[in-house]
Amino acid sequence: MIRQLGVIAFLAVISFGHAFKDQDFKKCEHSAFCTRLRGIQGQTCSISPSSISVKGASATASVLCGDTRQQYDLTLTGYDGIVRLHINEAGEPGKKRFQVPHALIPDLDKQATSWDKHDKSGNSLALKIGQADITLQYSPLQLDVNVAGKPAISFNSKQLFNFEHLRQKQEGDPEGWWQEIFKSHTDSKPHGPEAISFDLSFPQVQHVYGLPEHATSFALKPTIGSNGSTSDPYRLYNLDVFEHAADSPFGLYGSIPLLLAHKQGLTVGAFWLNAAEMFVDVSREGDGTSTNWVAESGVLDLFLLLGPTPRQVSAQYARLTGTTALPQYFSIGYHQCRWNYRDQADVQAVNAGFDENDMPYDVIWLDIEHTDGKRYFTWDKHTFPDPVAMQDNLAASGRKLVTIVDPHIKRDTSYYIYKEAKDKGLYVLNKDKQEFDGWCWPGSSSYPDYLNPATRDWWAGQFMLNKYKGSTKDLYVWNDMNEFSVFNGPEITMHKDNLHHGDVEHRDLHNLNGALVHMATVQGLEERGRAIFGSDGDRPFVLSRSFFAGSQRSGPIWTGDNAATWEHLRLSVPMLLSISLAGLPFAGADVGGFFGNADSELLVRWNQLGTYYPFFRGHGHLETKRREPWLFGEDNTRRNRDSLRERYALLPYLYTLFWESHTQGTPIMRPLWYEFPEVAETYSLEEQFMFGPSMLVAPVMEQGSSSREVFLPDSHRWYDAHTGVEVRHTSGWLSSNNKTTHKVNVNLEGIPVYLRGGHIVPRKERARRSTAQMHKDPFTLWIALDSSGAAKGDLYVDDGHSFAYQRGSYTHRNFSFEGGVLTNTAAESSAAVVTMKAGKLSVANAIERIVIVGLKGKPSDWKAVYKGAAGQHMEVETAPLKRIPGMPDVAFVIRKPDLPVDQNWSLQLVPRSQEL
Repeated sequence: MIRQLGVIAFLAVISFGHAFKDQDFKKCEHSAFCTRLRGIQGQTCSISPSSISVKGASATASVLCGDTRQQYDLTLTGYDGIVRLHINEAGEPGKKRFQVPHALIPDLDKQATSWDKHDKSGNSLALKIGQADITLQYSPLQLDVNVAGKPAISFNSKQLFNFEHLRQKQEGDPEGWWQEIFKSHTDSKPHGPEAISFDLSFPQVQHVYGLPEHATSFALKPTIGSNGSTSDPYRLYNLDVFEHAADSPFGLYGSIPLLLAHKQGLTVGAFWLNAAEMFVDVSREGDGTSTNWVAESGVLDLFLLLGPTPRQVSAQYARLTGTTALPQYFSIGYHQCRWNYRDQADVQAVNAGFDENDMPYDVIWLDIEHTDGKRYFTWDKHTFPDPVAMQDNLAASGRKLVTIVDPHIKRDTSYYIYKEAKDKGLYVLNKDKQEFDGWCWPGSSSYPDYLNPATRDWWAGQFMLNKYKGSTKDLYVWNDMNEFSVFNGPEITMHKDNLHHGDVEHRDLHNLNGALVHMATVQGLEERGRAIFGSDGDRPFVLSRSFFAGSQRSGPIWTGDNAATWEHLRLSVPMLLSISLAGLPFAGADVGGFFGNADSELLVRWNQLGTYYPFFRGHGHLETKRREPWLFGEDNTRRNRDSLRERYALLPYLYTLFWESHTQGTPIMRPLWYEFPEVAETYSLEEQFMFGPSMLVAPVMEQGSSSREVFLPDSHRWYDAHTGVEVRHTSGWLSSNNKTTHKVNVNLEGIPVYLRGGHIVPRKERARRSTAQMHKDPFTLWIALDSSGAAKGDLYVDDGHSFAYQRGSYTHRNFSFEGGVLTNTAAESSAAVVTMKAGKLSVANAIERIVIVGLKGKPSDWKAVYKGAAGQHMEVETAPLKRIPGMPDVAFVIRKPDLPVDQNWSLQLVPRSQEL
């Protein structure tokens, strides 16, 4: 009883004392491996020229380091636009160094490309692949890459390469090699020092990005000053961080060790496949940028992505780690969540509240309190006595339920989940090879070992309807706390000397762990889907808090436990841009902030921004006031309704962006420089972003704002996405901070959003309760013309839930407007990273409205002629962009053309006087 009370007291402290405590977490100065290797020149390493061999796609060599001539194996492998540098110990005595599984796509080796040429000289090996020239210098070891004749990346130019070889413990070894203490926790470090460090330099580059997840600026700030002063390096170590600090290099819930460097004419990337704790320094050196990477263990497995464009870097990373899973259509709608909806009546009341207030939404969520004493896969029989009826009631409105399933299991032998896994030996062990006992929400908990394939298979099986009692086909899943979170562990996580399958230490795979949980849960929903729906199955929806490279193949993530502050609203944009550029586009931040109470203005502004998050969910802590979007007065209810309805109108465009991301690896939220790579003024912008290629979003992120400045690249025409009015250079422009910006007056009715000239945006504009009711609705095309009077866009359609698209059950159409002619043709996928069978789905939906902005003349001057149905004539009239009272009549509109989506056709605008 005393122990039970102690657990309850400890959990109370964790739950209610949720401010970030800097002293509870390590910095570089507290980590022995970081203090040993940060900024430290390594022993001189050189290549033995006689060891060099070039065969096909690989070049191999032996590297000898230091006075002892410690030997390492080096392999360079070429892929399309990618160079892989792999260094490991030669001979590997005893323990093998951990090499990260599951992050790379399974058939990567098949993509290796033979070097176009190679040339060995007295002190270097010259290789060429595509536009890249690679020089491997023998002594001292150095690798230089030029792309299209431009210096791009240099490895070990500062001689910071260190590789701590495995060794036997000896008397007099330095402190921190074989044991490390932080707070009350001791790390036994049974294998001693095994850290790796190196430097990468990017000549003539002033802006680098990536290395998520950090709550800091989008363009990474230097951590080493020009005078040698240092601040904390960027840390990559997945942790459960309550109400995280702002503007900090501290590591959060996920880690992707991918860095992008951009300058005019060239974008490149560097990805270190390593799941151990890692620190990265950034420094400006002359006109370039240098980085110093340090990881605690593993091997050096470094991929250099050679671009040379932002889109090509995205595709190259996707060829390594995969593209994002194509989501179910419902999952890109709005999600309503809090910790916790109290009972079935509460869920029913919230569901009804959306209908009563004419607000669309698709998913309601249940947090940990819905379970029987934090036993996952169970229900509290008093508060949720009939979960199947509850889900059926939601499904009647086309809505879904998400329940939380965390990867810590209550240690209770009467709990079938705990007992099954214990009997099968599926839990993580402590250093003494006993079942690890840590504290989390249920109190004393065990943690399944997801590195073990048997564990993943067992876990997946728990989601079958006959195992997860009370679940239905309309229930989906949320994995939280999967870093792992261990309340009484070092830094609120698992001990590094714990043991996984194959005696792998937790230190080696820590940052991968959450992705393995995510992967196993997705496997479970895939298996459930095939059991229910047959071979076409049901696409999983699983939200994960922790992530790593490759997590995009499983599904969405969110930025974690943010706060209801304007500062965290602002932070969400650079955080999501960093995550998106790192190949994980299906991401969002908790709208309204998880901790604290958002006032009406903040919540309205957050919903207006959340409309353009790829993942759009409102969420709040159990101590916060209720914040359903109709609880803040009539005017704010209307504003929140407008935001949700705009999200749903944009779903055809967003779903098409997800198809592009799924097949080509592109992000959905994009920094401006991704679309305008030559415009230097965009390189440090983080307070506005592109939503796909066609829309620019400039959220209002300051309390009480009456105006804000927006940078609009002057190479394009821009149209206000609320009014359709073109932004003219004759007024509203001002010059500040060396940028030409547009000053925009704002009020609480909306945020500045712009259509980019030259693009076509598909929409569905009938107000519905959920995506299920939208399925058969017709489409509207918004056509925003560029300076030549042209525009293009596309539309992807499938059944929205199954894998039938993989066998060609979809339609993907290209729309083009040029010379007054709008055409609809089948899209081609020549640039795809993932190749699909040609689409052959017949779609009954028609196009009911065509809206054109930027066309010269008057609508009365024109008529539309459909090249089909015996030259059918259609009227062109003037109307608002949106069918909202009070909007200006600035658009040319063709109403009810009823044109087929899935067939080729053309529609020509001709002078009314012209006879055809």
